[in-house]
Amino acid sequence: MTPIPWPPVGAEPAVVPPAAPVHANGTGRPGDDALIATFNLCRDELVSTLLYLLGNQDDAQDAAQEAFLKCWRARQSVPDVLNLRAWIFRVGLNAAKDYQRSAWNRKSRPLPEDEVMMPGRDDAPGRTIEEQETLDRLRVAITQLRQDEKEVFLLRQNGELTYEQIAEVRNAPVGTVKTQMRTALIKLRKVLNPNGASGEE
Repeated sequence: MTPIPWPPVGAEPAVVPPAAPVHANGTGRPGDDALIATFNLCRDELVSTLLYLLGNQDDAQDAAQEAFLKCWRARQSVPDVLNLRAWIFRVGLNAAKDYQRSAWNRKSRPLPEDEVMMPGRDDAPGRTIEEQETLDRLRVAITQLRQDEKEVFLLRQNGELTYEQIAEVRNAPVGTVKTQMRTALIKLRKVLNPNGASGEE
């Protein structure tokens, strides 16, 4: 499945990783380069995912920055991580939940619905009006999912986590995660194809 990016509200400040420490032999620690490279590759999808969850561009950027810093502080464990992308998304989700729990961010400033409809960097020049309208409807539909459905869908879609990994992140049974994913897909398919069969994953 293709990740569903959120259209950027403006120029996004880059998440700048700290310089890798240089050893006497002139190289960084094992895992440093892999972490930086993987984070840079999945950064856009991570920020998009956090934006769907937090509803605010600044909070999403801050949570992504915090996620990188947490990953960086734990970088000695990178060589033992089987799926670095999944690990980064797990840390990112936890960072988003920290923001949601904080007193300051309970006063969240959600994006107006018209900003959801702004073109994103994924909007290729050759995209038809119909394709763009479908993508816009999908973006709005994702924001209207229940929080648990939204988290599961985005971790599966953008984070590329397995159901087992998502269950671990959310402290939920695998069966519950699969049910939430199936429900999310049914709801999204109804938006995209209201006259068609709902189907299952």
